[in-house]
Amino acid sequence: MKRAIKNHLADFAAIIVLLLLSAAVAGYILNHERLRFPFFQSAQFTMNAAFSTAQAVTPGQGQSVRVSGVQIGSISGVTLRNGIAVVQMQIDQQYKHLIRADATAVLRPRTGLQDMFIELDPGSRSAPVAQPGFTIPINNTLPAVNLDEILSSLDADTRAYLNLLVNGAGQGLKGNGGSELAQVLQRFEPTHRDLARLNRAVAARGSNLRRFVNSLRRLNDALVVKQAELAQLVVSSSQVFRAFASEDQAVSRAVADLPGTLTQTTATLIKVQAFAQQLGPTALHLIPAAQSLPAANAAISALAVPSAPIVQNQIRPFVIAARPLVRNLRPAAVNLAAATPNLSKTFVVLNHLANMLGFSPGGGQHGYLWWLAWLDHNARTLFSIQDANGVFRPLFLQASCTSYATLLQLNSASALVLARNPTLKALCHLP
Repeated sequence: MKRAIKNHLADFAAIIVLLLLSAAVAGYILNHERLRFPFFQSAQFTMNAAFSTAQAVTPGQGQSVRVSGVQIGSISGVTLRNGIAVVQMQIDQQYKHLIRADATAVLRPRTGLQDMFIELDPGSRSAPVAQPGFTIPINNTLPAVNLDEILSSLDADTRAYLNLLVNGAGQGLKGNGGSELAQVLQRFEPTHRDLARLNRAVAARGSNLRRFVNSLRRLNDALVVKQAELAQLVVSSSQVFRAFASEDQAVSRAVADLPGTLTQTTATLIKVQAFAQQLGPTALHLIPAAQSLPAANAAISALAVPSAPIVQNQIRPFVIAARPLVRNLRPAAVNLAAATPNLSKTFVVLNHLANMLGFSPGGGQHGYLWWLAWLDHNARTLFSIQDANGVFRPLFLQASCTSYATLLQLNSASALVLARNPTLKALCHLP
């Protein structure tokens, strides 16, 4: 195993890096999908909001709950109670003390596709904090308003006038009238803006017109009293506009740099698209792992609860007691780490020597270890023979029968040895 990893170290490292990258990407995706991770994120709490209508509210599609544009939770469900739509909201624990009992909620679409979200006004600080399970009453909520609802709120005369206006505009713009009208509107844009304001003011009925005249009188009276402040406002506005004019070159430079920025952004988006194409199948393959997370979390909880006393009462005191010994072993470990490369080379040489001694090519030829064992056998045979007179060495004599006969005639010490060997005498026919 170690040799295979060493031979394919680059491939093994690449696989480890890919696994770590996949885990990081999966964590990033799951976090932005608002998946709750136990032990790291606290559980959300539920609040409700009653609406007269909950059209286009689809739980589980990432529809959010926001306060001043900041997401504090998500829409988790919609139920019907006594003809009133009750929308369930999952709120993050960090905003537990933000929402008050007099909070208000408004359903709004983020785009023209009616992907709704709830805009919350937390309420006043003097009101008590809303507890989990609190329902914002229907008097404090507003649903999304459609265009047909605006038209239905107009009276019959106003709708008739609007119909005549639209029909007359259609007849007047028939042919090339549209382009001519566009040029006129482009040239008289300030006039059109003022006319729009005047038309809205005239469209209001008598009470609104009287309120407008009264407010205009009060405004004129206030302007007469505040002439000095008004003059100061005009002077300050002039200074502000002069400062804007002095930054004309900087604005031009920014506009000139915009095409390069857009080009770089386009190239980046192309690369991000390729990454997204790879990320899509990866995310699909990660779905089974994500579905297995609850069971894994339950198993980890079952292991962590009984293991906590062991870690606290046994392992932790052992680690504290072992710290002085570990500190004393540090210099020896440093020296051993310095000597490890030389020891590794020494053991490599010894390994090669053992391989050379044990090598046996076959074909009747023995290795060095075989001959070493044979030498040990001969040495043990040579030095392990003794009798009552002490240690003696075996002796091998070789001669012809004629030589043995000559030794007997000479009556030498060797003849006594030959006389004691009947086998030799029989073989050589000696007397």
